[in-house]
Amino acid sequence: MSLRESLPDRDGDRPFTELFTRALRGLPCSVVGIAPDPVGLPVHEWRRDADVTDLALIAHCVGRTLDIGCGPGRLTEALAAAGHLVLGIDVVHEAVGQTRDRGVDALCRDVFQRLPGEGRWQTALLADGNVGIGGDPEVLLARTRELLDPEGRAVVELQPPGVPSATEWAVLECGETRSRPFRWALLGIDDIDEVAAAAGFARVDLHRSHGRWCAVLHP
Repeated sequence: MSLRESLPDRDGDRPFTELFTRALRGLPCSVVGIAPDPVGLPVHEWRRDADVTDLALIAHCVGRTLDIGCGPGRLTEALAAAGHLVLGIDVVHEAVGQTRDRGVDALCRDVFQRLPGEGRWQTALLADGNVGIGGDPEVLLARTRELLDPEGRAVVELQPPGVPSATEWAVLECGETRSRPFRWALLGIDDIDEVAAAAGFARVDLHRSHGRWCAVLHP
């Protein structure tokens, strides 16, 4: 994986959570640093109801499911509707509030903090690019492994074949306001076997549905 130099801090830069909150409330917001050009956050996609592509993804989840980086909760809600006992976690209060507004449980918590049910979750879900949280997929997946039941699984959405994995520094921009730099990663299908093995998973099953790629990681 590559790692660019950190984007410099500027006077007046705001916390990531503040900029993401603005995006969740409908203000246009872009991420800078992961792609050559700024990329608009697809918040409208995250705030909608789950569609057929989402349902195909969560069909790989079994039993008690932890939705890591749940955002505004469309997948958390869909999991509950499918009969799962589900908990969403996110570091942004606005995201947690919007998830709870859908009638499902959510906590404002970092995945690396102590969480309810550690070692007993049957599935951990990392969708919408959330395998990039923290900029180190191996560390994130190792932490995910700790959260799972010994027979549990991780369902991880990935970049398609041919897309190189990378770790970059990024910022969010909303109008003239910019967030402080944070690390984010992209992880592709081509690299998941090596990363999953290093994180403590023994088997990787790959799936493609409606143009989306995911891996189901087994201990």
